[in-house]
Amino acid sequence: MKKEELKKILQDSEFQSLIKKVTTVSLIFTAAIMIVYYSFILLLAYGKEFLSRPLSEGSATTVGIPIGIGVIIAAWVLTGLYVYWANKDYDPMVKKLREKFRG
Repeated sequence: MKKEELKKILQDSEFQSLIKKVTTVSLIFTAAIMIVYYSFILLLAYGKEFLSRPLSEGSATTVGIPIGIGVIIAAWVLTGLYVYWANKDYDPMVKKLREKFRG
């Protein structure tokens, strides 16, 4: 690819809009998963008494087990949402830009 073609693509308003959307979505999902994971880690570090409580009297399952499962499920859900967004919005925008610049 020649420098002129690359410069034309980089200055294109649709390409810049795509980059802004990708950056925004990526930051949102990154922040969401980091909040989930680090909240759980902080709870492990400072809330051991809470996490070690049984779910019900005589139960072997503690509060920490469903919370840990929730962290895993949250990661799956966030990944699914990202894939949905990528398939619905990102891929069509990339296809449109490819057609625009490749002719």
